[in-house]
Amino acid sequence: MSEAFRKALRTLTYGLYVVTSRSGGELSAATVNFLTQTSFNPPLVVVALKRDSGLQRAVESSRSFAVNVLSADQKQLAADFFKPVKVEGNNINGHPFRLSRTLSLPVLEECPAWFECQVIEKVDQGDHVIYVGKVVDGELVRQ
Repeated sequence: MSEAFRKALRTLTYGLYVVTSRSGGELSAATVNFLTQTSFNPPLVVVALKRDSGLQRAVESSRSFAVNVLSADQKQLAADFFKPVKVEGNNINGHPFRLSRTLSLPVLEECPAWFECQVIEKVDQGDHVIYVGKVVDGELVRQ
C-alpha cells in the first residue's frame, strides 16, 4: 500500500470509545475508534478489535462487550485505556466502574453514556476482528 493511500485512509473521521468485556472473571478494556452504529431496528453496532489483543480474546470468549461513550473533554480517559489494563478494586486504569445491568460488563462511571452488546456475527479479516453486536441495554447518564 502506498504512503499516499495510507494518508488518504487516515483522513476518515472516527469517535473514541472505551470498549470493555469480561471473560472468566477477568476484565478487559481498550480505547477504540473503529466503531459505528449499523442499524436502528434491531439496534446494532460494529466494532473492530486488534487481533490477539486482550480485549479481542475476551470478546471472542464472552461473546459480549460494552461501549463507553466519551465526551470531547475526556481525552485523558481515552489515553488511559491505550495502556495495559490494571484493575484495583472498583477501578480500571484508575477510573471507577460498575457492572452493567444485563450482561454484567464493566461500564465506566465517568462516561456520559454506555451500552452493552451481545455478539451476533463475526468477520475475521485483516489485522482486526470485526464483531457485530446487538445492543441489549444502555443508559444516557448525562448530556
